Amino acid sequence: MRWYAARRDAVGRGAVRRGYARAMIMTTTPGVEGQRVTSYLGVLAAQSVLGVDAMKDFAAGFSNFFGGRSAAYEGEYARGVQDALAELEGQALARGADAVVGIDIDYETVGNGQMLMVSATGTAVRLEPAA
Repeated sequence: MRWYAARRDAVGRGAVRRGYARAMIMTTTPGVEGQRVTSYLGVLAAQSVLGVDAMKDFAAGFSNFFGGRSAAYEGEYARGVQDALAELEGQALARGADAVVGIDIDYETVGNGQMLMVSATGTAVRLEPAA
């Protein structure tokens, strides 16, 4: 049995959610090298909205005033990206996908700049090895 068929069977049994099967391929490119897209399963969208507490905001103000990087904000951005990508992966698994291609990540501030929203979009696809 080819990996993609075995993986789809494992998804049906919930093995992927328990970490036993191959990881979902997630890429910003329109395809996966060495693989052929056999079906498009739809566009996926996920958001992660994060609040930044007063201490992180205060520390970031010093970084802004004196120059340099704000580790507090960088950490929140990274967490937002991870959360949004995890949601995309969950949606793709629910559709029986082998990969998510064409991923785009955007950032916005919401709530008078007090919260950060990370949005991720992509297309769920099924793959097979290219001939």
